Amino acid sequence: MTPEDRFDALVAELSAVDGVATPAGGRRFGAQAVRRYGRIVAMLSHGCLVVKLPRVRVDELVAAGEGTRFDGGRGAPMKEWFVLSPTSALDWHGLAHEAVTYAG
Repeated sequence: MTPEDRFDALVAELSAVDGVATPAGGRRFGAQAVRRYGRIVAMLSHGCLVVKLPRVRVDELVAAGEGTRFDGGRGAPMKEWFVLSPTSALDWHGLAHEAVTYAG
């Protein structure tokens, strides 16, 4: 299964959660992102799942070697954004639900 297929399955699952909006499409930043109450909570970037989580949780995941902080192209890693490593065994659905809960 490709990362895009995995993300599509995740989007379908999250669409049932109150306040979640699925990607609107297009080419602008965030157009391919899942939002809750207007805030981006998960997106696919270069084949990797990116989620917004509490800073402490991101610190834990990075320290455990599960991925890195997201750098939105500005040269500085974002404290509350986590990029799951393609080699990580962590579940995409679990992390995405954490992000949705954090946003809610």
